[in-house]
Amino acid sequence: MTRMLFREDPYLRDAKARVVAHTDEGGIVLDATVFYPTGGGQPGDSGWLEWDGKRLSIATAVKGKGEQIVLVPSEPRPLPPLGAHVVQQLDWDRRHKHMRVHTALHLLSVAIPFAVTGGSISATHGRLDFNMPDAPEDRAALEESLLLFVEQDARVSDGWITEAELDAAPSLVKTMAVKPPRGAGDIRLVRIGEEDDWIDLQPCGGTHVARTGEIGALRLGKIEKKGRMNRRIYLHLDS
Repeated sequence: MTRMLFREDPYLRDAKARVVAHTDEGGIVLDATVFYPTGGGQPGDSGWLEWDGKRLSIATAVKGKGEQIVLVPSEPRPLPPLGAHVVQQLDWDRRHKHMRVHTALHLLSVAIPFAVTGGSISATHGRLDFNMPDAPEDRAALEESLLLFVEQDARVSDGWITEAELDAAPSLVKTMAVKPPRGAGDIRLVRIGEEDDWIDLQPCGGTHVARTGEIGALRLGKIEKKGRMNRRIYLHLDS
């Protein structure tokens, strides 16, 4: 299993690690990584590995067998050998923007109280699909509610619950298309706000900023009809 350093500290930009495996496809598995793997609509991180005076660009990270995380090189080049000690460095600007967008989408799911059927994240914007028949009536009011959440500078934290506790509180699961993983132990919950006064609380495995104020300026983008009961809403970072 790969130790998920990005989950222990999403602000960790670099770390030392050891190469424990190569994949048949030319990927690299480390014993611990700061690279978030593609999942939950959030892209895998990019960055670099350095060892013995060599440098290898990493295009993305993906989930491998079991609990492994595989780093995918940007081009076919010699890999660090098994057992090599490497320093991994994130493309931090890209990752931080993913964190800002991901947290903003949590707020969007609060501002629009309908079930989420899909979503995606990039370094400039994100979108959520909602199981709703009509577009929001007041676009300006929706944008204003999002900006107020940001201005509150609410704390973002995480915790863990058992599958039984989640079953007892099904309203925590907002996504219809993606369900929290089962059979792997406790499930991670991300909370925006305080324990006794939260804005949002839902299962999520992604990376987020520490406070909503860190999201910065936001603006609503397109609102598209994607089916009789599906509306797609885009949210953009303004800086």
